[in-house]
Amino acid sequence: MHRLRRTLPGVACAALLACALAACGSGAGAQAPDWKPQPSFAGEGPGVSISPLVPGAPAPSGPTQGSSSSSPTGPSAPSSSASKPNEDPAVVAKHLRAPVGLTLLPDGTALVGERTTGRILRVQPKPDQPVTTVRTLTGLSTTGGGGLLDLALSPFYTQDGLIYAYITTATDNRVVAFTLTGPVTPVVTGIPRGATDNAGRIAFGSNGDLYIGAGDAGTAANAQRPSSLAGKVLRVSDIGRPVADNPSPRSAVYTSGHRDPSGLCIDPDSGAVFETEAGSSSDEVNLIVAGANYGWPSTASGDQRPLATLPSADREPGGCAVQGGVLYVTSLDGHALLAAQIRSTGSKVVLDAFKRSLVNRYGRLRTVVAAPDGALWLTTSNRDGHGTPVPDDERVLRIVPSSGGGESVS
Repeated sequence: MHRLRRTLPGVACAALLACALAACGSGAGAQAPDWKPQPSFAGEGPGVSISPLVPGAPAPSGPTQGSSSSSPTGPSAPSSSASKPNEDPAVVAKHLRAPVGLTLLPDGTALVGERTTGRILRVQPKPDQPVTTVRTLTGLSTTGGGGLLDLALSPFYTQDGLIYAYITTATDNRVVAFTLTGPVTPVVTGIPRGATDNAGRIAFGSNGDLYIGAGDAGTAANAQRPSSLAGKVLRVSDIGRPVADNPSPRSAVYTSGHRDPSGLCIDPDSGAVFETEAGSSSDEVNLIVAGANYGWPSTASGDQRPLATLPSADREPGGCAVQGGVLYVTSLDGHALLAAQIRSTGSKVVLDAFKRSLVNRYGRLRTVVAAPDGALWLTTSNRDGHGTPVPDDERVLRIVPSSGGGESVS
């Protein structure tokens, strides 16, 4: 596959910074690091403001997740969980604004992206640790549910220090790449944006290809229009070129007929790609198959059937992750984390029935990401106009699932 080749100012400095963040030497497939709290870091170079944030600060004033504003109107200080009696050890950050994107660094910490502010925060995997802003992406449009929608690390992060993001601008949805100190470089542009269904998720496959889930931008016909990048799952190289064995070698389109992909996740063992989305009558879990049509807005003979549908009590999936042969799906409306064992019968993949955990414990759950150490990281979405927030919202959680799909806290 193609490596990302572009001249980035200060790339040597960025590589050193990436090494510092990643505890240089961790790579794909490496043993999970023995995490220890890291001191705040500084000196990242021009153009980036790295400011430690005070633990235990009050929830920020200003617009909530449903606001169209793309920047805070007042001081904002997300914090780690403060040391208090009966403190929930699963809560590793509080008082965030619309945390949607989340990706794990090789040292065991997380980068969390706020949809409405464009801030990217570094969160440590234990309570009562500093939360720092490592970069802020500007020029975002947050209307229609857009903004900073997802994050992913380059497969070669320890060498190139690149972070990928799915964002909404004033003219389109797009995928960009950047280091913590360098310029923001477009990777895939021209994905239609609209008043609704601007969902976007990104994930690198086991072979290094980049999968992009793009909503139909509120125009259902986009999902069936071959020339449109909306309502599709796209597959490109890390520099945004269509992969040679795509259904059409010159097109980034990998699958079609999607409404609003809310989750995109890879099984690290099999390489299978799963996608979740809300449908008109039921919510789907799809196994992504090259060239398949998933039937939005209307099904036809030959369309790919969902691998599973979510229980009626657990509508509106927020994201998905695969950990230890189990598919995890968050349910916003069900206030729960769903877990289903993945089974392979010959060439066929099936899911067992979903089990529920975290029910009503943290409210609406949006993003879920699997960590190499066996943990799951999640974000809440209670200030989006549909939930009942508590003073600590929004929160970032870290749990360790049990073998049965339940949870424990380490």
